[in-house]
Amino acid sequence: MAVPQIFSRPRRDARTARHQRLAAADPAGQFLRQHLADDVLDRLDFMQFAPGKALVQGDGPGFLRRPLAERGFAVHADEFDEELPYPVTGFDLIASLCQLDTVNDLPGALIHLRNALAPGGLFIGCFTGAGSLPMLRQILLAADGERPAARIHPQVDNLAASGLMGRAGFARQVVDSHKLTVTWRSFDSLVADLRAQGLANVLADPPPMLTRAALALARAKFAELADDQGRVAETFELLTLTGWR
Repeated sequence: MAVPQIFSRPRRDARTARHQRLAAADPAGQFLRQHLADDVLDRLDFMQFAPGKALVQGDGPGFLRRPLAERGFAVHADEFDEELPYPVTGFDLIASLCQLDTVNDLPGALIHLRNALAPGGLFIGCFTGAGSLPMLRQILLAADGERPAARIHPQVDNLAASGLMGRAGFARQVVDSHKLTVTWRSFDSLVADLRAQGLANVLADPPPMLTRAALALARAKFAELADDQGRVAETFELLTLTGWR
């Protein structure tokens, strides 16, 4: 059975390249990767995980690679294709940041990740999950009017992720989530920051560009949702998938 092609690989690769450029130019602006990297490090500290051979994916700014290297890990940062068997295996740790929410074959990707681990190796994958960006959804629906377009990616929830981890054969697998709230002063800065975080749309069937009139409606809806300080609070629901081989 063919895997549905929800996401475009060329668009995803272009997004990754753009994110790496933006992250290199302004690493301080990479709040989402910094938050997720810090969370992974906290989890490793809690588990007292011993240094070993590590693969880190989706860490363009190096927020996770550098601390791991300082702790004695032999860090590899190759951006392997998650939907193919990995050419290098035997990793004691694999950490993936903001990668798995835009693969077409997520069950297959998790199997490849497990197979790339050494026996007893640990996988930690973090990405935005179901419930993320509720304000942006409202804004875009208002902008599109009676003909809404698919502008936000389909998202995975905790229950579905737990089932996929079990199907992939991970031992002692755990899925948990937490919220990160960030505020913005304008619709344009919200969109620009999402692109800077590497969260731009990579759907295989991309939606049409917002017209000038639709953009005006989006800005008006943003203003309607703003608090008395003129800011809109947006929420990221961050999933963390943890499992051992």
